[in-house]
Amino acid sequence: MARGVLMPRQERMLPLSSMASTSPAHREPRIIYPVSRGQEDWALSDETMPESIEHDRAVDLLRAILTYWARGRDALVARNFAIRWDEREPRFGVDPDVSLFSPAPPVPPGQDLKSVRTWVEGHAAPLLAVEIVSETNPNKDYVIAPEKYAASGTRELCVFDPRLAGPASRGGPHRIQVGRRDEHGDFVRCYAGDGPAYSEVLSAYFVASGEPSMMRIADDEAGARLWPTSDEAERAAKEAERAAKEAALARIAELEAALRAKRA
Repeated sequence: MARGVLMPRQERMLPLSSMASTSPAHREPRIIYPVSRGQEDWALSDETMPESIEHDRAVDLLRAILTYWARGRDALVARNFAIRWDEREPRFGVDPDVSLFSPAPPVPPGQDLKSVRTWVEGHAAPLLAVEIVSETNPNKDYVIAPEKYAASGTRELCVFDPRLAGPASRGGPHRIQVGRRDEHGDFVRCYAGDGPAYSEVLSAYFVASGEPSMMRIADDEAGARLWPTSDEAERAAKEAERAAKEAALARIAELEAALRAKRA
């Protein structure tokens, strides 16, 4: 264990009113991550870890789903967008695979927004962050990332482990984990399992779907009403239009046949 590392406190899972709409009670330990200022091994490296094709696809899918959902809202959906929360230690940070900010942070005139720095006016931690577990470094998303999000002020975190590569130290591996900030300001892992897992931020469910396993968002626990991407919504609209035209043509043909029969 690295010197100075704060390990999360563990206690038995307690029923929470906010979890009433989640899937049946899960017996994994309830974990509260320490909301600290930071520690030396949180300093970000300039080295970029390679991402697998599957990891890339999972990130792109979730970003596309949330981007379509956020249309018309004062929101920003980003990928690998830097979050910094300590002006005294700007090296401490986290770059979520996918993050949702609402309201969207302001963009300086004529400039590009490169990071969110929560000590700057108009900047705030994300409402939701999503991490896709990498087989090359699963410990990062299971142990280190939740503590960073606890410190950053993030409201809710979802960790998706498509290959169940995570360490057993958290009782796992778990396909889906959800942590969120409670009414006391603690950042608590409130779900760990195969899903579905409820998101308070989205008022929807994270569900594992497809093979290889991807994660999607649905209105219902069964995953029947999946949230679409922009492309999927466009295809569905075209399919509905085509089906309506075919139904109209069939009705016209039926009426014409009835008219011919009457004339005969």
